[in-house]
Amino acid sequence: MSYPDPRSNDEWRAVLNKEQFRILREKGTEPPGSGKFDKHYPEEGVYTCAGCHTPLYKASHKFKSGCGWPAYFDSIPGAVSRHADKTFGMTRTEIVCSNCGGHLGHVFKGEGLPTPTDERHCVNSVSLNFSADDKVEKGGGASSKA
Repeated sequence: MSYPDPRSNDEWRAVLNKEQFRILREKGTEPPGSGKFDKHYPEEGVYTCAGCHTPLYKASHKFKSGCGWPAYFDSIPGAVSRHADKTFGMTRTEIVCSNCGGHLGHVFKGEGLPTPTDERHCVNSVSLNFSADDKVEKGGGASSKA
């Protein structure tokens, strides 16, 4: 699959640390409860892709799921793509950054969660950065868009 940000693995290794590369580019997972954003609940702000800085989730999308990873009930429209993941002998829905293809985690539906979408985007903290500015656009610059 191709993405707007077509960097090679060597180019990604030059800008990501080893753990970011393992998770974003090799589809790894951080241990549950270990991520810096697991218990991070700001009222405003934007979570961006740690690889390419594309805005992915608003702080208002985040909720306490108790799963051990940051959980969001929705993403910024068009920011996250979904793919079937058939590893581990089951089918799950993988979520990736729509701009660079960086692995974020998985999305789960129908768990009866008290959220507007009944979805849980279970995301690795390593895959994310956070900006307290709710008006961040790709590249980290301020914008008049929300």
